[in-house]
Amino acid sequence: MADETKNETVSDLADLKDIAADAPQGDAADIAAKADVPLREQELDAQGRAYATGRRKDATARVWLVPGSGKITVNGKDQEVYFARPTLRLVIDQPFAITERQGQYDVVATVRGGGLSGQAGAVKHGISQALAKYEPALRSTVKAAGFLTRDSRVVERKKYGRAKARRSFQFSKR
Repeated sequence: MADETKNETVSDLADLKDIAADAPQGDAADIAAKADVPLREQELDAQGRAYATGRRKDATARVWLVPGSGKITVNGKDQEVYFARPTLRLVIDQPFAITERQGQYDVVATVRGGGLSGQAGAVKHGISQALAKYEPALRSTVKAAGFLTRDSRVVERKKYGRAKARRSFQFSKR
């Protein structure tokens, strides 16, 4: 009789529900118990900081994240001084806004290469990675927003015989 139930074919979703009800519940209980525990461990250095590297265009940012009052320092300067444009400061604050952690972490970042826009994107990428290392439970939130993915778009190189990367020199008939 037990062999007959195993050979049944599923023709409807209701049949699938009946078959799923017969499955042992031990595995599901184990998975539910482990759901509270994050899959990754917290990664901190000797000073209790989370470190991450962020990249965007030609810019590279080294970011250290530590619990604090929300102060962000970039290359030894306050973020309002270094990133004068409000849109760039908004870009940097996005990871904190999406995880609802504004004002809870201090950030120290050093950035090299690229322009201000690329540097802001690199700092954002670094903050997102450091947040995921400091609080592994936030990783899914930050990843769903797309902040852990490195934006690999870079400027195309100039080719010989061209004015720019793809633009030709102006054609003259005479």
